Formats: sequence, C-alpha cells, structure tokens
Amino acid sequence: MNKEYIDKILEYTNLQNVWRVKETINLIASENVMSPLALTVYMSDFMNRYAEGKPFKRYYQGTKYSDELEVMSNELMGKLLHTDMVDIRPISGTIANASVFRILAEPGEQAVIAPVQAGAHVSHTKFGTLGALGIKQIELPYDEERMNVDIDKAIKVIEQVKPKFAVLGGSVYLFPHPVKEISNAIHSVNGKLVYDSAHVLGLIVGNAWRNPLDHGADVMTSSTHKTFPGPQGGVIAFKDKDLYKEVGKTIFPWFLSNHHLHRLPATAITALEMIEFGEAYAKQITRNAKKLAESLAERGFKVIGEHLGYTMSHQVLVDVSPQGGGAKIAKMLEDGNIILNKNLLPHDPPEAVQNPSGLRIGVQEMTRFGMKEDEMDQIAEFIEKIAIKKEDISKVREEVKEFRKNYQKVHYGYSSDLINGKYVNLLNLLI
Repeated sequence: MNKEYIDKILEYTNLQNVWRVKETINLIASENVMSPLALTVYMSDFMNRYAEGKPFKRYYQGTKYSDELEVMSNELMGKLLHTDMVDIRPISGTIANASVFRILAEPGEQAVIAPVQAGAHVSHTKFGTLGALGIKQIELPYDEERMNVDIDKAIKVIEQVKPKFAVLGGSVYLFPHPVKEISNAIHSVNGKLVYDSAHVLGLIVGNAWRNPLDHGADVMTSSTHKTFPGPQGGVIAFKDKDLYKEVGKTIFPWFLSNHHLHRLPATAITALEMIEFGEAYAKQITRNAKKLAESLAERGFKVIGEHLGYTMSHQVLVDVSPQGGGAKIAKMLEDGNIILNKNLLPHDPPEAVQNPSGLRIGVQEMTRFGMKEDEMDQIAEFIEKIAIKKEDISKVREEVKEFRKNYQKVHYGYSSDLINGKYVNLLNLLI
C-alpha cells in the first residue's frame, strides 16, 4: 500500500517539476523562481530546526548558525531598502501585515485601506486579516480615470475618520499608490502609513519604483517571492524605531513560533543577487510588461489602462469578457500551457469573483528566464491563438513547449557553480 502512495507522490512531483519549470509560460503575478544557488542552500538542515525569538536570544539551543544568517539577511535586506530596521521572521506577507496591524490598532478601532479596485489584498480587508483582528475597514475613494486612490477625496476621509493607520499597496495594481500625499494626511491625524509591497518589492529594490520608506511610509510589509525572486516568506522594514521594537515583540509569540529557518540562506543569497542584478532585472520586468500589454492590444484584446500607458508594474490586466470571461479563458490558456489567473476588474461586482471579466498577468518569472520584448510579442500571439482565433489548443500547447526549450536558464542570479565544494549537500548526508 505504501509503495503505491510513494509512486504517486513521486509521479506527481516529477510531473509538476517538468511541466511548470520547463514546459509552461508561467504568468502568475505572485510567483517566481529562485536561482540555482539560492535553491541549493534552501535545501539545508535549517528546514528541520526551530529558533523561537530573536537572534542570540533564543528559547532553543543549536541556533548559532541560524542566528548569524538571520542577522545577515536582515542587514542585506536593509541595505536594499535604506534602513537598518528589518525583521525577516514573518513566514508570509499576510503574517507581516498581521504583526503590524495588531500593534497599530486595537479591536474596534479603524483603518483606511486602498480600495479593492486599486489593488487591496484580502489581508487588508474585513474579509481577511484586518477583520480577524477586529479592526474596522474604511475604504478610500477610487479615481477611475487614474486607476488609483482618489487623493483629494482620500485626504478628506482621513481627516474625518482619523484612523489609526492607512494601508497602500496590494495584489492587483498597475501604478504606484500616492505614498507622499497619503502619508502627509495620515500623519496629520497622528496615524501611521503601512505600505504592502509584496508584489513590487523587486521593483522597489531594483529602483524601478520609488521606495515608500523614503517617501513617507512608516513601515513596509512584503513577501519575498514575487518580483523579489526569493523563497516564499515575508519581511517587514521600518522607518519608525518605536514601531520596529513593538512589532518585533508581536511576531513571536503572537503570530508564529518557528520562522522556517531554511528561508534564511536562500533569502540572503537572493538579496545579494538583487544588489548586483536587481536594477537590470526590475527595468526589464517593467519593459516586458508594457510590451506584452501593447502586443495584446494590437491583437484585439481589451487591455486595461491604455490611456495611462497600460502599466508601470510587472502586471497586465486584460478584459476578456468579449472572449467568454476570465474563468473560461484562464482554463483554456492553462490547457495550452500558459498559466495565469482570472481576476476581478475595477468595474466587476464582488459577486463576479468566480467568473470575473479579467485576467491578471505577471511577467517577472519569464523575465527571469531571460525573456525580453520580442518574447512578450510571441506570448501575446500564443494567447491570441487560443482566446481569439480559437486554434487547436493541443497544437498551441506543443508550440509553447517548443518555445520554452530556449528559456531554461535562470538569469539575474547566481549559479550553483559558486559552491565550489564549500557546501555539504543535505541529501547526500541522508542517503
């Protein structure tokens, strides 16, 4: 019986590895791949170990190397983000948000968030982390023309409500949120500004987007595996020293115990990669996103944000309601080995979540595999063949697999050749 399970586990794992890494065009906006070096050190004995608390002040023994790596990871992330106050312990962006929100407001108090149309993540809302903490959600007004927070109306809301904090950033947004203006408004009522950079951390550290901490944000939460191409996890960076200390006391023991130590060496390697290659990577991501948007529009797709230049981020939003809706087209594209997700668009009602008008597309992973503007045009052609021309999906799938053969190597990162005999492979120790 166990042999049958083992065979299935190995089969599905192998199929996943080959399919997603080598045969598909992955356009999920919240995913990326680590470099060979980061992936190698990720597979370490740290994944078996615990380290509660802060470096050199643990509740467990046996943490002397994880302590050193955690300090190093915080320092490297701080170098990228222009602050010496960084905490890499949150194991996700949502845990990072929870740790900050809990300190900034008590249950029953109010927070203002970017509207859902402007990209608010579920953790910002009453349906997610904010609601779980009992904090009341006030949504900021939306400017349909600018596809962003309506600055003037938002300032009035903040002055009237006097919330404990405001949240900008999110999971679906094409253009930077107005940090300076909202910062000035929230500070005028003695509140704090939180910027959730989960999706755009790589663009920020690569200088393609402004650093919110340099323009008025008190704290920035993030995940470390989207445009920042590290292992799955979270991070918080601060400008406010008192807030840094208070949040540090809540991460453990309120929101986690162990913080998944195998993330540490992989995150440190990725931070070094972004110090060296981040600017080139971030700029290519934004060029690729704009080119993909333009190519899709030229082929007859209704791409959101044309009057604003389509996008300034890694994301492209497409209204595929003329082609049958987001759910239908996303499934058709998956059958053709093009992976992306259906998504609500600003004009969609909330109840359309299972069959929204749109698709959300992210180019950061394919950029890391070395694709540039010409390849974005080819991807648009593949999408057109399936969604508009209704060509044989199995035929397009084979074309996609052939296309991906030329893009198997991770760029903007370090090769495992740098190990040069200095790393004891965990698997070799165990077999």
